[in-house]
Amino acid sequence: GGLSRPPRHKHRKTGGRRNIHQKKRKFEMGRPAALCKMGSKRVRPVRCRGGNMKYRALRIDNGNFAWGSENCTKKVRILDVVYNATSNE
Repeated sequence: GGLSRPPRHKHRKTGGRRNIHQKKRKFEMGRPAALCKMGSKRVRPVRCRGGNMKYRALRIDNGNFAWGSENCTKKVRILDVVYNATSNE
């Protein structure tokens, strides 16, 4: 169940519908967005393909950020988040 991202629901190149002859597969799974908030650090491990782990930040107050034009990377504290309408879909 849950979110999945297979190409089986899409139309063929000719415009016809595809026949679905297969269940959802684990490797086609998608996951809900983390929607990370500001605050004391809260990170959860998420199991991935091959038994590897990703670490999902749910709350965070600092991070390692790159400043491309100045060609430097520093660990900094996050003070404020700027509202960006394009991130609001």
